[in-house]
Amino acid sequence: MPVIYVLNGPNLNLLGKRQPHIYGGKTLADVETEVRGLASELGFDIRFHQSNREYEIIDWIHEAREDGAALVINPAAFTHTSVAILDALNAFEGPVIEIHISNVHQRESFRHHSFVSLRADGIIVGMGTDGYLLALRGAISRLNAQRSKK
Repeated sequence: MPVIYVLNGPNLNLLGKRQPHIYGGKTLADVETEVRGLASELGFDIRFHQSNREYEIIDWIHEAREDGAALVINPAAFTHTSVAILDALNAFEGPVIEIHISNVHQRESFRHHSFVSLRADGIIVGMGTDGYLLALRGAISRLNAQRSKK
């Protein structure tokens, strides 16, 4: 089965516990279960990771270059700071979908800029954790479109 990487940045390990009025009550484990279920229904495998360390996210992007068909990434705070993650994403050839649980455009002004968006093929913001399922569907749709062109 083709593999889609789902990468999560800093503090997402606290999902469901940290600021539920912004991020909701689901945990990252709940999100992973939902994503895996949908991916399985659609004929895809998932590599789901979370880290508070920038270098680990970069390493997973590099790994995805070898065996990943697409990448869904919620870079969290690294969105606004990491040129290194952008550079790693630029070396990945498959579809990249950027996701943010909250609507970053309704938040502090520093959250309005995303380095990751410079590489993303699609961006989903403000849809809560349902955005992960939308991102997965978007990544698969782009993969299917690429296949049909060949």
